[in-house]
Amino acid sequence: METPPPLDQDACYRAAVTRDVRFDGRFFGCVKTTGIYCRPVCPARTPKRGNMTFVATAAAAEVAGFRACLRCRPETAPDLGAWRGTSNTVSRALTLIEAGALDDGDVDTLAGRLGVGERQLRRLFRQHLGVAPVSVAQTRRVLLAKALLHETDLTMAEVAHAAGFGSVRRFNETFQTLYDRPPSALRRRAERPSDGGVRLSLSYREPCDLEALLAALAARGDTVGDGGWIRALRPDVDGTAGRVTVTPAGPGRLAVAVEAGDLKVLPGVLARVRRVFDLSADPEAIARDLSPDPLLAPLVAARPGLRLPGTWIDAGEDAPSDRLDGAGPGLIRRAEGWRPWRAYGALHLAVAGISETDLDQMEKTDGRQAA
Repeated sequence: METPPPLDQDACYRAAVTRDVRFDGRFFGCVKTTGIYCRPVCPARTPKRGNMTFVATAAAAEVAGFRACLRCRPETAPDLGAWRGTSNTVSRALTLIEAGALDDGDVDTLAGRLGVGERQLRRLFRQHLGVAPVSVAQTRRVLLAKALLHETDLTMAEVAHAAGFGSVRRFNETFQTLYDRPPSALRRRAERPSDGGVRLSLSYREPCDLEALLAALAARGDTVGDGGWIRALRPDVDGTAGRVTVTPAGPGRLAVAVEAGDLKVLPGVLARVRRVFDLSADPEAIARDLSPDPLLAPLVAARPGLRLPGTWIDAGEDAPSDRLDGAGPGLIRRAEGWRPWRAYGALHLAVAGISETDLDQMEKTDGRQAA
């Protein structure tokens, strides 16, 4: 697919000046005078235009030598990669990296899992993200570690282990290099619950119909109760025994509690929670691309917060947002113009009670009118 267009630097600056929440997670602003990168919603005073440059990912900011802002905390931005809709190979690679694929393996092994060569994978990352796979993996480790430092009382050794660092020494060296201080200096002291394992919050982009999503998860047999979702962790699937609990935590946030015998599984567990709750969905892009279809336009407008209930284990090659598993020929034909959000279009039809038979009848009626 084509390389994504470069960011409009002036448009990004206008969004940063107004702290437009719609752009949170879409790009990061790098401040040349301080060496810090921020979310567009950062509460700090916006620097002059000439002192800022904008990049699409946190990894690109860190590769350029900038360190994450301690006020707006880029690790808490909605997960909305600039890669979406560009390269299926890159999207699959990022999913695996988020789950910790490069914590124990190398890029060659990752490329093999994706069915491409190592050089091809590196080229695709440079083309679509502007950074190497290892840079994305390190940024993921650092931002997860920052979240654990801010939101939990884990020891430094436990944070290093949970975030995927090979050793405490490597963990300390990385933070000293990036922040010019040890990781312990970034810890925010506060009274936190000591029971219930690791507690973190995950962000998503509004709107989101969590009630409908939890109902869909319950309908397929997941454990849902007291407004939350629970799943048992199994050694043969997750690498350890334990439990994960997810509950709403206010607008744009989910509270996640992970009880695990081995904290090394944390990245993979969080990645699966994001997939199950479809936290990377972009309602604005979905509405933009589906609304040209006159059948979908009123359905999307009426329920812009619909999310796809994801599976805990996903071995599919296509992005979940574009799958049409079990669809008939009529739906497949109509959905060709919905890419890369075909699954959302099909979900809207299902929720509205529009069946494949209805679509076939619409096609026949349209054909007779055209004749």
